[in-house]
Amino acid sequence: MDRIYLSLSLQSGFEIEYIEKALQSNWITSGGPNVNDFEVELQNYFGEDLFVAALNSGTSAIHLSLILLGVKQGDEVICQSLTFSASANPILYQGATPIFVDSEPETWNICPDNLEIAIKDRIKRGNKPKAIIAVHLYGMPYKVDDVHAIADRYGIPVIEDSAEALGSCYKGKNCGTFGEFGILSFNGNKIITTSSGGALISNSKEVKDKAIFYATQAKDTAIHYQHSEIGYNYRMSNICAGIGLGQIKMLKEKIDSRRNNHLFYRELFSTIEEVELFETKNEDYFSNYWLNTILLKSSEVKNDLLQAFEEANIETRPLWKPMHQQPIFDSYPYYGNKVSEKLFENGLCLPSGTNLTNEDKKRIEKVINTFFN
Repeated sequence: MDRIYLSLSLQSGFEIEYIEKALQSNWITSGGPNVNDFEVELQNYFGEDLFVAALNSGTSAIHLSLILLGVKQGDEVICQSLTFSASANPILYQGATPIFVDSEPETWNICPDNLEIAIKDRIKRGNKPKAIIAVHLYGMPYKVDDVHAIADRYGIPVIEDSAEALGSCYKGKNCGTFGEFGILSFNGNKIITTSSGGALISNSKEVKDKAIFYATQAKDTAIHYQHSEIGYNYRMSNICAGIGLGQIKMLKEKIDSRRNNHLFYRELFSTIEEVELFETKNEDYFSNYWLNTILLKSSEVKNDLLQAFEEANIETRPLWKPMHQQPIFDSYPYYGNKVSEKLFENGLCLPSGTNLTNEDKKRIEKVINTFFN
């Protein structure tokens, strides 16, 4: 049987039009008309006088956010521990120190209580954090009101990692629009893709222009190549942006498809007491359900179920391993109550791609029913 993957993108059919346009105009480098148009489409989607810089990855967007906030060697940056390493790696790029904060059990995202404990302790030690990186994990919005109230109280800007949350909302407002910066990813497994790519969202055109300046090797205004600051090769390519222009036409349908996958899993697990499906707790939260995830009673059950899926040629995966448990990060400060560790031990990500067919769902259902019955 063909393998069922965790999260594959699905072509809209419109991509080729924009790719051919790029090829015919011979604009096959970074930047270009497709990139500009893609930024406009994203800005129209988010609205509220926001500005978007299209980049080659979400990681680049986080890195540029730190640069724009003036994070330097010796500074400290608070980061949600339960996340992909791309949320934390750019902190080290700047020579700064990551300070990891645990999750809370409702949204699995950064815990407001432990966030404030961490801030107070770092200030007491004489090093007030320069930024907070909060993540909307698996498309689930974090506790926006609580997190931003704490950030505002101490005057610390929030970098809002919405790599997995395009289309998710909190109290009717799009994720990616709450922080000093919003971060998007268009990797091949996301809601929409540009094959690889990302974006930085800000509320200032001046900041957007500065981000693009850094993303295009920080070339000074001069007839010759002159550089007064360190720059990076972070701009999105014109061909990749063409893929994005084709994909964004179907954004609503892709979000609806992921949410329909969630309804399938809700029905599937409705009578299985051994499984807890991760879902929104109230109407304030609207999740795109980028990935559907479950908690099992123990790590042994999780591993056995993962193996049962693998034997059926169906990809599943454990939740993100917390950053404070990663070999590269385990020596850095951590504030929490081991919530993220428990989630990692017992959690499993299930196939959730836009391309999931009814036949795929039948195969998944068969594995679940056989395993638990």
